[in-house]
Amino acid sequence: MNPFVRALSLSHFAEFASAQGLNPGEMLRRASLPTSILHQQEGILSYRRFCALLDICAQEAAMPLFGLQYGLHQGVSIFGPLLYLIRNAGTVGAALLELRQNFSLQNGAAEVAFESEGDLAVLSYHVSESDLRGITQAEELAIGVGIRLMRSLVGANWQPGAALLRHAPLTDQAAYRRILGFQPTFGANCSGLLFDTSVLAQPLSQADEMLHGVIALHLDRMERLSADELPNYVRQLLRNMLPSGRVTIEKIADCMAINPRTLQRRLAQEGTAFQDLLDDTRKTMAQQYLEDASISIAHMAALLGYADLTAFCRAFQRWFGASPREWRKQRQPGLQPRLLRGRNLRSLR
Repeated sequence: MNPFVRALSLSHFAEFASAQGLNPGEMLRRASLPTSILHQQEGILSYRRFCALLDICAQEAAMPLFGLQYGLHQGVSIFGPLLYLIRNAGTVGAALLELRQNFSLQNGAAEVAFESEGDLAVLSYHVSESDLRGITQAEELAIGVGIRLMRSLVGANWQPGAALLRHAPLTDQAAYRRILGFQPTFGANCSGLLFDTSVLAQPLSQADEMLHGVIALHLDRMERLSADELPNYVRQLLRNMLPSGRVTIEKIADCMAINPRTLQRRLAQEGTAFQDLLDDTRKTMAQQYLEDASISIAHMAALLGYADLTAFCRAFQRWFGASPREWRKQRQPGLQPRLLRGRNLRSLR
């Protein structure tokens, strides 16, 4: 398992937290999460911090069932592009199989299981680290999202045969009945939804087989949040953080909620090192920035997290055997600022 989830996990967070009288930015800061994460849906964040955020909100709002109600509020928005694959799968059963097989696109810290035997099926949510702060909030959130997903597939009046939760009630069980319309089963072996297998064969009325194939091809190209993709997560964090200034392994490890030494060790197991990833990311970003004539060389150095222009030029010379200005002149002699590309320059005179 990998300890990250997509920022999509925080869909509608600001609006929901505000409705509970909370300051969304303050809640994120208290969980050591950047407020900018709300605007980076494909970004990643520590699942440990995500769970802690739910717990902080539940305590601050004096709302024990914050996670459950937030999950019901989020509904299917949490799935992002995966939702289109699910909705075009043909049948309810096929849709749940797609969810199980592709859940790692969104969440590397948990798994969705889908099994059926006889007349009963169970859609369950499993987290490898069960002692995280706020994990009960996260599991109840998953139940809320699961209910909303099933209702979107089967019908608005769908109810599970049982909602299973591993933990004891977080508040009076009457509160669960008021919110869900039924009482969950507590102390179960897993957290999930139990229902009749008869719904699995139900066709999805708006399913499009051709569109399903197109979406599947697109999702195959996305990075999955699996354990062997740690270097890609570091690169993504570097791309997000470098424009704001110098980035160290301590800063990256803090975003991941792990110890810097642990991060170095795990990167070494993947055959790389933090400095190598930082260097490669800067090199790739430098090439992209050089294609835009509106970005000066000095600004470029700052966007790549260099303390001064000299250090950037020295690194660039090492990468490409030329200075940034020489490279730009040789490779892109007629380069125009992006705002002017594709326009008829005569019309601007």
